[in-house]
Amino acid sequence: MTSLFDKNYLFNQSGVVPYRIAGNEVEVLLITSRRRKRWIIPKGIVEPDLSPAESAAKEALEEAGVTGILHPDEIGEYAYEKWGGICHVKVFLLQVTQVLDSWEESFLRDRRWLSLPDAIELIEERDLQNILRSISRIIFNY
Repeated sequence: MTSLFDKNYLFNQSGVVPYRIAGNEVEVLLITSRRRKRWIIPKGIVEPDLSPAESAAKEALEEAGVTGILHPDEIGEYAYEKWGGICHVKVFLLQVTQVLDSWEESFLRDRRWLSLPDAIELIEERDLQNILRSISRIIFNY
């Protein structure tokens, strides 16, 4: 039987990179993690009744207070250790069309619009940095 403290235990998550176009540049919205206040993207466990993409859009609303147009194709994936196991995150893009002033986790997290180079500098996960490096090419080829 696998326990939650087994490093071989896999948690399937989906994450989203909320973005907007400012002039000819892409800006992304990062949020802080709840405890350590690191800069991250909205993400969470894929809910049983939702696809990974739908779950990612739900996390954007709950954690960052944004809605928009979800690009249905995964743009990358990365993994990190948490809860005594490995979290495997599928990442999607969300073109933001609405930013809420108040949202479910607004009292737990900060959010900030950043240029891609600034966002890459603040993100700790190397694989997520690489995903962010590819975003302009992906967005302008959609």
